[in-house]
Amino acid sequence: MSKYYTTEEAALYLGVSSARIRQYILEERLQTDKSGRDHLIEESVLSDFAMFGRKKVGRPFLEQGNADIVTAEPERASASNRFINIDQLDEEGIQVINGDTRDIIKQLPDDTFRCVVTSPPYWGVRDYGVENQIGAEPDLQDYIKTLVEIFSEVRRVLKSDGTFWLNIGNTYTSGGRKWRQEDSKNRGRAMSYRPPTPDGLKKKDLIGVAWMVAMACQLDGWYLRNDIIWHKPNCQPESVKDRLTVAHEYLFMFSKSEQYYFNQEAIKESYTNGNGFKNKRTVWSINTEPCAEAHFAVFPKNLVRPCILAGSEENDLILDPFYGAGTVGIVSQELNRKCVGIEINPDYVDISGRRNARVQGALMLQES
Repeated sequence: MSKYYTTEEAALYLGVSSARIRQYILEERLQTDKSGRDHLIEESVLSDFAMFGRKKVGRPFLEQGNADIVTAEPERASASNRFINIDQLDEEGIQVINGDTRDIIKQLPDDTFRCVVTSPPYWGVRDYGVENQIGAEPDLQDYIKTLVEIFSEVRRVLKSDGTFWLNIGNTYTSGGRKWRQEDSKNRGRAMSYRPPTPDGLKKKDLIGVAWMVAMACQLDGWYLRNDIIWHKPNCQPESVKDRLTVAHEYLFMFSKSEQYYFNQEAIKESYTNGNGFKNKRTVWSINTEPCAEAHFAVFPKNLVRPCILAGSEENDLILDPFYGAGTVGIVSQELNRKCVGIEINPDYVDISGRRNARVQGALMLQES
């Protein structure tokens, strides 16, 4: 049996106001069934609309009230002109900067982004084939220090009421192994290096690096607001015989300030009996999503979507300093936000460009 939503419930589903839903209905962009004085909208219609039905992204970004986006000192404003392409953001909604985020992010202007969503390379887990790559540091403390420094810059470029969502996983000590061969089921598993066991730890130890990074960020000045468990029902199988198969990662929610923008209504969950909504919980069961072009699982859209809905409004600017295959940009497009991504690997820039272009093309087709 199909599920139907009232205009109020549809507003919660799409993360917009009830007035905006009524506008969509008047414009005949949302098909509805009339029930008394209200409209009923089928769930499949809302799902398709969230994916394809919005207007083309790219409304003017520097509107009145947003004119302070490129601000701060003249040096930073000048640097921003070299990196943030407002014309490209207006036209396409996405800009990807090919370079090392350690260098690029220092050149971005203060108080620019409403929300940051990212997943950096995990320590000692994958070889991305990039010289001096983050995650390949022989010393775990160097990895943590590098991320904290990057995320300190993230805090600078984040608006005062912004939020930062960090997906990061734990790992185990390598047990003295120096490399890892390719897995027939997981081509991205091969590694030309394996980091040594960190001081104080033992062979087979779970390192707990996700929490090490989160606590270091907290000490650096971030407000740590939530630790979210990303449960992966279709997790990668493991052949281990003396521990459980790992089926989760962490998603940490940080804020720059004590008071910040958070749209609780936009991400509320429905009760199992369908009678009303409740605050979203901190365990999210979301399948991983394969990416044939990248040969590894990418950021799932359903993991990114609540972060952007809760942490931003339409036309806001989103940042992903580890852009990868471009999922944060895709979700930003679908939700009528703009996105800047930073990616060091030119192959991934090409992959994300193709994926983002397909979404942009679908949005333009729907608009026409």
